[in-house]
Amino acid sequence: MRSPAAAIAWEFYHRQRWGLAALALYFVILAAIRIFISEPGQHFTEDNPWGVAFVTALPTSASIAYFLAVFSFGLSGDVAARESMFPARMFTLPVTSAQLALWPMLYGTAAMAVLWLAIRLLAIWPAAFNVPVAWPALFGAVLLAWIQALTWMPYALRGLRVLVAILWLTMIAFGYSLAIHFKAPEHVMLALLAPHLPLAYLIARRAVARARCSDLPDWRDTLTRLGRIADLLPVRRGHFPSPASAQVWFEWRRHGRSLPLLVGILLPFQLALVFLFNHVPHLVMEVLIAVLLTAPFMAMFVAATVRKSSRDGSDSYELSTFVATRPMSSVALVSAKIQVTIWSTLAAWALVLSATPLALYLSDCWGLVTDLARQLVDVVGTARAITIGMLGLVALVTTTWKQLVQSLYVGLSGRAWLVKGSAFLALALLFVVVPVGKWVVGTSEALVALWDALPWILTVLVCVKMVAATWIVIRLRDTRLLSGRTLIAGATCWATVVVALLGLLVWLVPTTLLKGHVLALVAILAVPLARLSAAPLALSWNRHR
Repeated sequence: MRSPAAAIAWEFYHRQRWGLAALALYFVILAAIRIFISEPGQHFTEDNPWGVAFVTALPTSASIAYFLAVFSFGLSGDVAARESMFPARMFTLPVTSAQLALWPMLYGTAAMAVLWLAIRLLAIWPAAFNVPVAWPALFGAVLLAWIQALTWMPYALRGLRVLVAILWLTMIAFGYSLAIHFKAPEHVMLALLAPHLPLAYLIARRAVARARCSDLPDWRDTLTRLGRIADLLPVRRGHFPSPASAQVWFEWRRHGRSLPLLVGILLPFQLALVFLFNHVPHLVMEVLIAVLLTAPFMAMFVAATVRKSSRDGSDSYELSTFVATRPMSSVALVSAKIQVTIWSTLAAWALVLSATPLALYLSDCWGLVTDLARQLVDVVGTARAITIGMLGLVALVTTTWKQLVQSLYVGLSGRAWLVKGSAFLALALLFVVVPVGKWVVGTSEALVALWDALPWILTVLVCVKMVAATWIVIRLRDTRLLSGRTLIAGATCWATVVVALLGLLVWLVPTTLLKGHVLALVAILAVPLARLSAAPLALSWNRHR
């Protein structure tokens, strides 16, 4: 390479070309919607079938999270560790520490600016909303710059990075939420945001220089008690009751905190839109929907790190000797990952369920939720309304967990082309299905055709799922990964959950809307089976090849 700038740019492109291609595809879809589908001058209104949450907010949040992970060199490592998260392999490059910090920050700033300008140009915005020109792009760049500075900085105690990042970013988000609430003009917003970039760069440069020299502060000797609290587990690691518990502890440290951290970073900025749109009830509800769907969408990106089997979380999906020689079966290794995903999901949703009601109350929008609940009670009754609400919450939490675990078999297989292809497919589906699905819902002819074909579509999907599950069960039995008794017990539990879900759906959904056999197909597809069962098989194949 002719220069450090070109070398670092090539690395970003080489490692993230599939994600960037999926993002470009999203922009193409937005342009097609604006040019060929939407009417001239069309905007979001209460009577308009388009929704800012589904077409703009969700893909934009996913894109921002993607850029945060890319240009901070990934939030997939141990974010609670004391060491810097800047890649150690880059410390050997023949460039100064100032250049190592400068070019990723410049590329990230440019990416955030391009993302905002493309969204502003191509998306369909609310008619009554004056879309800002420049300050959201600068705001995204500031967010990324502080993420880079805080993640590259070495810390004296475990867990201190998480605490500092959440507190600092929440303070920034709260301050600019107040500025938005009081309708500060754009030049004021730019003046408030501009000083953050040089300050974040100076801190990031200092952080990289310290990490490059292995300058790692340590307060644990003088603050032993605080150090043990930050470790969350006893410092003495010889007291694990079993290898399985040690593996769960190890998996949690590697990637258990990633999803809660991403959700915690994005939530303040998403909930700031509630204050911005508090005079437009329809948009408040759409922003609320986007908030509730944040955890499942972020789980798609975190899943790429959960499914990695190498010790260092690098781009190599070959199983390391460190993993392959552990005194545990492949089933136990996968079980540890699944346990960690459960705790990670619960932690992320704890943040959502605690922050969202507070934001609605402070923005005087809580009445919208209560009014919607009263309308639902008037239509279906109190018992069904409560059941629908609980079922919706359980569905969101379960979907988040499914996103984390259903692609385990892809990463644990050890085939890099399969891993990268699945990530590209997931991003492409995210950026294509959401706008196209919104168009189908708003087009009566397409909606009728889809509704008529729904039973056949579900039948095909169920057949594919059952055939795949049968093949996987046979392979698990032949390879002796699971005994016949375990397989029968698992199949019994799965069938019980399906029957229970079917009974609940039959009670909730009128037969005039969906027939019983269609609800049975929905219940079968909703409960995970084939892909989750394939994870031990994939790990075993990767472990013994």
